[in-house]
Amino acid sequence: MLLSEFDFPFDPTLVADHPVIPRDRARLLVVERASGARTHRQIADLPSLLQQGDLVVVNNTKVMPARVPAHVRSSGKLIDLLFVQDLGQAVWEVLIKGRFRPGSMIEFPDGGYGEILERSQTRTTLKVTGASSVYDLMQAAGTMPLPPYIKRLPTQDDLQWYQTMFAQHEGAIAAPTAGLHFTRELVQALIGRGIELAQVTLHVGPGTFRSVKSERIEDHRMLPERVEVSAHTVEQIRRVRERGHRVVAVGTTVVRALETAARGGTGIVPFQGPAELFITPGFEFQVIDALVTNFHLPRTTLLMLVSALMGIGPLRAAYEEAVAQRYRFYSYGDAMLIGTGWDGAT
Repeated sequence: MLLSEFDFPFDPTLVADHPVIPRDRARLLVVERASGARTHRQIADLPSLLQQGDLVVVNNTKVMPARVPAHVRSSGKLIDLLFVQDLGQAVWEVLIKGRFRPGSMIEFPDGGYGEILERSQTRTTLKVTGASSVYDLMQAAGTMPLPPYIKRLPTQDDLQWYQTMFAQHEGAIAAPTAGLHFTRELVQALIGRGIELAQVTLHVGPGTFRSVKSERIEDHRMLPERVEVSAHTVEQIRRVRERGHRVVAVGTTVVRALETAARGGTGIVPFQGPAELFITPGFEFQVIDALVTNFHLPRTTLLMLVSALMGIGPLRAAYEEAVAQRYRFYSYGDAMLIGTGWDGAT
C-alpha cells in the first residue's frame, strides 16, 4: 500500500492542548464495524455500550518526566535531552537534536554529566555520571514529554494530565492516550456492570511515533518497544473467550502488546520482550474484538493500525464526520470506539 493512502482529513484548529475535565466527559464516536453506522456519545457511556462479561484491557506503563534541560560542555549551548530507555550500567538511549559525535559531553542541572557513546541514524546512547541517578535527575529537573503538536510548554498540571490512572511501571516517553480518558468513577461503573479489566505493559518509545518515510508502507520497520503480557492477563482473555464475550483494547499500544503475544500460532501466551509488530490493512487479529482509540496524525503507524481494524474507507468517513462535528484531536482529544454489537448504540 502507498503512504499517500493515509492522508486523512484534518483541521489543525482541532488539536487539543489540554484534556477535558473530568476526563470521562470527552466525546466518543461509536463506530459499528459491520454496518459502518456512527453515533455520538461520551466516554462515560462506555459501561452502557459494553456487555456484562466483556474484558477491557489497559496499558499500565508510566510516563517518565523524561525531557531534561542540559548544556553542551564545549559551547555552553542549552539543549533539551529526552531520556528514552535505561540500558543498564548508567547508560541510556536518548533523543537529542544537533551535531554530536561519540565523546561529546553534556552537563546537567544537578552537576552531573553525560558522554555520548554512540551516535547513529537509529540510536544515540549516553553514559551518565554524577551526583544523582537519571531517575532522580528527571524528578528534579524533568518535564513531561508532550507531543510537538501541543504548542505550549509543559506545566505542573501535565504531570497528572499526561498520566493514566493505571500507570504503575515507569518506562514510557509518551502516554497511552486512550487510557487518559478513564476515571475511578468510570472504572467503578464498568465493574458494577460486570465488565472485567486486565492490564498489559508496553513502554511507549520512539517506535510508536517514528515517521513512515517509505513510499510503500510495507517497507517500514517498527523500532522495538518493551512489552509484558502476564499469565494472569492471558488467563482472563481465555476465560472471556470461552464465555463468548469481547476483548476491548484501550489504545493501539494494547493491541500491539496482545497481538504480539499471539504471534506464535498457538493463541495468546504470556510474553515478555520486544514488540516490533507493524499492523497494517490485511492484518488478521487474533485477540482483540474492539478498540477505544484517540484520533491520530495522518501517515502514522497508529492510523494504519486502526485502518487494519475497520478499513480505510470507513475510517476516512469517520474522520470526516469527526472534523465536521468538531471533535478534539490527538493526545488530549476525544476518542472512537470501534467494534460490533454495541448495546444502546442506536
